[in-house]
Amino acid sequence: MSESRRTILATDLDGTFLGGSDAQRTALYDWIAAHRKAITLVFVSGRGLDFMQSLLETLPVRPDHLIGNVGTSVAAGPHFGPIAALERWLDANWPFDADARIDSVMCRHPGLREQSGVGGRRRSYYFDDVADAVAARSEIEALGFDALISDNLYFDILPRGVQKGPTLLRTLDALGLPRSRTLVAGDTLNDLSMFDTRLAGVAVGNREPGLDAAIREHANVYRSPLPGAAGVLDALVKFHEREDFHGVIAGYRLSPTAL
Repeated sequence: MSESRRTILATDLDGTFLGGSDAQRTALYDWIAAHRKAITLVFVSGRGLDFMQSLLETLPVRPDHLIGNVGTSVAAGPHFGPIAALERWLDANWPFDADARIDSVMCRHPGLREQSGVGGRRRSYYFDDVADAVAARSEIEALGFDALISDNLYFDILPRGVQKGPTLLRTLDALGLPRSRTLVAGDTLNDLSMFDTRLAGVAVGNREPGLDAAIREHANVYRSPLPGAAGVLDALVKFHEREDFHGVIAGYRLSPTAL
């Protein structure tokens, strides 16, 4: 099939592609398997590349490309290799002294607990008190980094301008995949940057309240009533069958039964 007619599903994992009941996940995976020659599957996750590759042992469908660590690492193609242009861009935005500069701030915020085993060009923490996270975010952003708070639990320090959305756009362009045929899916605020790209999108029914509020005026995003994999499948089937999916999304925002 021509790349211009393939459907690209760029999906978050936890709570989204991996969310919902066993039956809902099976329905999504079976549909993708049945249409596999017409689907390009991209995992876009806060998880690391190693974790995503480990899913190959249990998932019945294999992703074509991986974007991990909240957009700070990319692995493409059948052997999940690097894309040189993206590696240069990511490295340029994560200075050699990033860790030392971040440590100089985070040592003043003991309420944020660093996550272990984190890869990519990022630092990640857990928090209990949102006020602590907001205070740390202000100081980190003053250093020239981005700080992302999501799911009332996660605090990610990222290169300025690097998140899931910007990295996805660069990955699509590098691989020659059409933006107009791309559907993004997510459930928390660390997926907001994907919806901000103005690509067609679905926010699944179990989405974080903060994400729901943030996308309220996003006409490109369908706010599905269905959780996890069921929400993805609901949107994916219609997106694959219709070329004017942006109109479909707008219709859904007004009336979920309009189509």
